[in-house]
Amino acid sequence: MRTLALLTAAFPVWVLVASTIALYHPPSFTWFSGTSITVGLGIIMLSMGMTLDVEDFRRIAKHRRLVVPGVVLQYTVMPLLGWSIGYLFNLPTEFAVGLVLVASCPGGTASNVISFLAKADVALSVTMTTVSTMLAVGMTPMLTALLAGSRVDIPTTDLLLDIVQVVIVPVVLGVSLNRYAPKVTRSILPVAPFVAVITITVIVASIIGAGKQQVLTAGLSLLFAVFTLHIGGFVLGYAAGRLILGQERAARTVSIEVGMQNSGLAVVLARQNFASPLVAIPCAISAVFHSLIGSLAAAVWRRKP
Repeated sequence: MRTLALLTAAFPVWVLVASTIALYHPPSFTWFSGTSITVGLGIIMLSMGMTLDVEDFRRIAKHRRLVVPGVVLQYTVMPLLGWSIGYLFNLPTEFAVGLVLVASCPGGTASNVISFLAKADVALSVTMTTVSTMLAVGMTPMLTALLAGSRVDIPTTDLLLDIVQVVIVPVVLGVSLNRYAPKVTRSILPVAPFVAVITITVIVASIIGAGKQQVLTAGLSLLFAVFTLHIGGFVLGYAAGRLILGQERAARTVSIEVGMQNSGLAVVLARQNFASPLVAIPCAISAVFHSLIGSLAAAVWRRKP
């Protein structure tokens, strides 16, 4: 199990290596496409649901003083950053919309792993991820339409329905399994994080490989825009968390939750709801950058009290 934990913690390495291979030889990963990506994300969300029980939701109510500010920052700082950076870097419409879309998504399960490595508040991280994921049904389509609607027609209703199908239903199913079939859940959970890591890695590499030409053409401007989005999320999340909550562990947690998005969800939403495949490119690149930045932050924070 220790080996499995180490392999899971190496998530950023897998994403970076797989993305590099995908750029060099796209067929290595482009076979994983279409419905496979949707099913893969559903499996990840199911795994997340199986880590939750009724007590987690009671904790949300009990510690809302810590949870609410972080979730509010998640759905304000990142979407506004995404919109601003798209204009600042003068990105093509499809890339700008993809940047807003991923910035408007909830926190991802990878943030929970990074919170553990960074000696942040893991329980708070899981709780914030859960709340932001549940709110994504309304917030992600609304924010995407509000901030990117002037650039391209946003299929708000379709986005909402897709989030229900690939996020809410699997999470609810996972919570139900945890409650009514605990033995089954306990047998699956030890390998679930590693399966999630591999699935996200393959999804990201598939999108990078499929958009190889566009990624290479966009070059440094797109890469730097996505990097700026996430480094900005980490820095502003930490500063706001420190100011509002006044606790180092809580501030680290908020920084990680704000800076790391559910890029896999953004990729699925982009592929299923927008005619241009280019919208998914910033979402896939996002997974690479927020994983690397999060891992670096965790390495620094682990050495500090």
